Amino acid sequence: MNAMNFTEPEERVALRAAVAELGKKYGHEYYSKQARAGLKTEELWAEAGRLGYLGVNLPEEYGGGGAGIADLAAVLEELAAAGCPLLLMVVSPAICGTVISRFGTDEQKKRWLPGIADGSRRMVFAITEPDAGSNSHKITTTAKRDGGDWVLSGRKVYISGVDEADAVLVVGRTEDSKTGKLKPALFIVPTDAPGFEYKQIDMDIVSPEKQFGLFLDDVHLPADALVGEEDAAIAQLFAGLNPERIMGASFSLGIARYALAKGVAYANERKVWGAPIGTHQGLAHPLAEIKIELELAKLMTQKAASLYDSGDDFGAGESANMAKYAAAEVAIRAVDQAVQTHGGNGLASEYGLGTLVTAVRLGRIAPVSREMVLNFVGQHSLGLPRSY
Repeated sequence: MNAMNFTEPEERVALRAAVAELGKKYGHEYYSKQARAGLKTEELWAEAGRLGYLGVNLPEEYGGGGAGIADLAAVLEELAAAGCPLLLMVVSPAICGTVISRFGTDEQKKRWLPGIADGSRRMVFAITEPDAGSNSHKITTTAKRDGGDWVLSGRKVYISGVDEADAVLVVGRTEDSKTGKLKPALFIVPTDAPGFEYKQIDMDIVSPEKQFGLFLDDVHLPADALVGEEDAAIAQLFAGLNPERIMGASFSLGIARYALAKGVAYANERKVWGAPIGTHQGLAHPLAEIKIELELAKLMTQKAASLYDSGDDFGAGESANMAKYAAAEVAIRAVDQAVQTHGGNGLASEYGLGTLVTAVRLGRIAPVSREMVLNFVGQHSLGLPRSY
């Protein structure tokens, strides 16, 4: 994005248009039907992969588009705006693809990136633990040396899409040989590895992607399962978490756009007492407010992506947190107001809004809660004392 005129490059504008057409081809009816039946969105995922949309942020030499996270975020936003929010885009090409492309060995890149780019292989991300949440300093999943190899043990919770994945990028800890203290490290764990088990967590969200608890019981891994340097995992970890927040914001932005469009269309079409209900300020003003908040959140998301793609990890961290917060809030408001505008029809299946009431709430919780974002802004942006 050009900082002076706030317009996106022509290539991204064209990308958005092409992805929007793909999303329209499938639409929310397809997405919801698949989710309600317990099925995946395989057809959409495969076509997006064949067209090169899933790997636009990955290096060209490994089958990607050679662009940045801003372009991948645009893809997710447009699909979500068409009613098809693909949650696994947040974890497979954005987090895992980014971490491997930045810190993986040549062999790891050759093995994983082409499949992640074309959608034929999926890798998901596991950081959250039952007692630690996303606090990487409290993670207890531990990797111990076994000669030149590793043995990994621990538990993870609320891990998306494990049943669809070929491997999981697990955040664990290793023991410092000098101090004995544990330090974070990242490992690629195949989902068919002996000792690796997962169990689905029943959720009230209607979504094709399911949530799982992971159980790692002395999972033996080769030496090359370690991603990057053993001593630099914190930097490597946050190289993936910034894109996660940017993509999470784009996920929410797309849903907000979808809900707002539905609300506006209904307000124009539905007539009461001889006039469209949109003529009443009680409906028009809330929809207008959401449009304003949506555009502001989108600008912050684009700023975060631009900073990240320029190599400013710290600046991107602040903006990505703010973008994720703002997008989640406007998405909740957009869905709520769209339902309210529809009245009773807002919860009828044919109008495509009811399933979003619970799904959109996820943006306030994951990948980081709104309270932790406020803690970050208070401490790092405002210079207030640390509160936790």
